[in-house]
Amino acid sequence: MPLKRTKKADLMAKYRRVFEISLIASLVIMIVAFKFFPDFGGKEVKIEGPQELFTVEDIQQTKQENRPPPPPKPPIPIEAPSDEVLEDIEIGETEIDINANVEAPPPPPKEDKKIVEEEPQYFVAVEEMPEPIGGIQAIQSKIVYPEIAKRAGVEGKVYVLAFVDENGDVRDAKIIKGIGAGCDEAALDAVKKTKFKPGKQRGKPVRVQVSIPVVFKLQ
Repeated sequence: MPLKRTKKADLMAKYRRVFEISLIASLVIMIVAFKFFPDFGGKEVKIEGPQELFTVEDIQQTKQENRPPPPPKPPIPIEAPSDEVLEDIEIGETEIDINANVEAPPPPPKEDKKIVEEEPQYFVAVEEMPEPIGGIQAIQSKIVYPEIAKRAGVEGKVYVLAFVDENGDVRDAKIIKGIGAGCDEAALDAVKKTKFKPGKQRGKPVRVQVSIPVVFKLQ
């Protein structure tokens, strides 16, 4: 059965009234105390001890006396030449003869002017490319098969770049792709000895560079 709280046993209901009554009583006590007992009979605090007196003395200002400047540094002694040294010195003549014939200075050396020859320009592609007279067989007939290549059984194709002028002559040649064993040199020699039909551009002979394959095959 639950317990029921009665009004007499409930202390929280009387808490507010008790707090108000106690606050009023404390204020009344404070007002009465300040009204009827204003003086608490305080005593003056005295500090006992010897007192020291300080005397202020006048300090005389000192005057700076003008001191003389420091003496200059002594000069560094320099040894003077003796009479014997002066006698050994010969002074040349400084007079200029106006009537004397003065030779003109030699002309500056002439600089050797090197004449730089311009490299001929060769076409890469033209209307009519150069062709060896007699065909590729003319080049193949001039090939001397190297003995080293024969013994080693070297076979293959060497590509030579030939520079053919407007007269059909091979001015220069170089290897584009070789096989070695002396075959490259043999191919260059055969191409340089071959006469070409010059290349033409618009009906006019021109300089052209052309690639030529040279075959090396053992029989």
